[in-house]
Amino acid sequence: MGLEEMVREVIGFVKDHQAWAPPIVFALAFGESLAFISLLIPAWGALVGIGALIGASDISFWPVWVAGAIGAALGDWVSYWFGFKFKNHVAEMWPLSKYPDLLPRTESFVKKWGVPSIFIGRFFGPLRAAVPLVAGIFELPYWHFQIANFLSAFVWCAALLLFGDAISMILEWFWRVV
Repeated sequence: MGLEEMVREVIGFVKDHQAWAPPIVFALAFGESLAFISLLIPAWGALVGIGALIGASDISFWPVWVAGAIGAALGDWVSYWFGFKFKNHVAEMWPLSKYPDLLPRTESFVKKWGVPSIFIGRFFGPLRAAVPLVAGIFELPYWHFQIANFLSAFVWCAALLLFGDAISMILEWFWRVV
C-alpha cells in the first residue's frame, strides 16, 4: 500500500468513525514528530485531510487540535531524550545512517538558531524530527527546549488542521459557484 493510499484510508476511517479523530490525530502527530519514524512515513497529509473533515462534518476542532499538539510535543520530547541518551551513536542508526548529511546540517541549523530552531524546525520536513534529536545530542537546555517544543506543537497542529479546513471551505464554495 502506497503512502497516498494510506492517507486516504486514514481520512476515510476518521470520516466514518469521528470519535476516533483525536486519538488518531495524536498518533499521527506523534509519529510525524518522532525521530526515525517521520523520515519513513510523513503524516502531515493525513493531518491536513482530517482538518478538511473538521469543517465538513461534526468533528470538533478543539479536542483534535489539543490531541495533535500533545502528540507532536511528545514525539519531539522522545526525540530529544533519545538524542540526549544516545548522543554519538545516533548517526550510525538506521534510517539516519542512510542520510549521512542530515545530522551535520541540522547541527549547524540548531547551533545557528538555538532555541528558535525548535520552533522553526517544526515547520520543515526532515528538520521536524531531526532538530529535537540534535537538540538532545548537544544538550540544548531542557526547559528552553520544552517551552519551544510545546508552543510550536500547538501552532503547527493548528496550522495543519486549519489549512485543511480552509481548503475544504474553498472547495465547498467553488462547487456551489460552479
